[in-house]
Amino acid sequence: MNDLISIYCISNSSPDFFGKLELDKLQCVVYDSFYVSIKYVPESEFSDVNFKSSMSDIQWMESHVQEHSEIIHLLMKQQTIIPFRFGTIFHNEDSLKCFIDGYSCSISDNLRFIEGKEEWSIKMYCDRKVMEEKIDELSPEAAAFEMQIMESSPGKAYLLRRKKDNLIEIEVDKLCKKYVDECYDAIKNLSDALELRNLVPKEFAGRQEPMVLNVSFLINKNKVADFNNTVTILVEKYQQAGFIIESTGPCPPFTFISL
Repeated sequence: MNDLISIYCISNSSPDFFGKLELDKLQCVVYDSFYVSIKYVPESEFSDVNFKSSMSDIQWMESHVQEHSEIIHLLMKQQTIIPFRFGTIFHNEDSLKCFIDGYSCSISDNLRFIEGKEEWSIKMYCDRKVMEEKIDELSPEAAAFEMQIMESSPGKAYLLRRKKDNLIEIEVDKLCKKYVDECYDAIKNLSDALELRNLVPKEFAGRQEPMVLNVSFLINKNKVADFNNTVTILVEKYQQAGFIIESTGPCPPFTFISL
């Protein structure tokens, strides 16, 4: 069978992966002013017909995805790249060249847009139990209600306590939104672009606390230190209220590429 072409990324300068990665058939081809990092892969594993079968092999899948990711992360440290996801396959060099020719203007625009920038992501989780336990510290309304309960007769206090349970739910929701908005606003001013992502359910996020914010930012490299310092401040500020903030990056700028 003939080999197919798996594409890793496109850049506007020559990559330097020789001697750093011992991978057969990994090479760079040049079309016009674009440098395309590719690898020749067997049709028996990567053709349209065989790829689904290959992906059903977990060990095969993990190995190839990890290799693909490592190459992209290596190259993005060297230069501005347009990354491609694992499994982006071309039948031959002619089809690859046709793609480059057809999208050359868009490729150039994307490279200019992401040049000198990095993608970072922020995920924020809320432990509602912690907020409920500290609600009198966090909410003036809840604190005032608690004071009213303490000053009431036992019978009235019982009724007020039941009403406060409903108040707590409302206040936790309100404060959660307030803190999420504050964190989002503190970071967005440091970014050149951002995209809100779907919230990931607990069973997939790997945490017991529900996710309340999931956003990707495109950060200029000269602002990355400010970004990380801001995240550190936010982590310290909101962790006592039951919030967990996770920062990931730099990542390949998949979110901000549009071909």
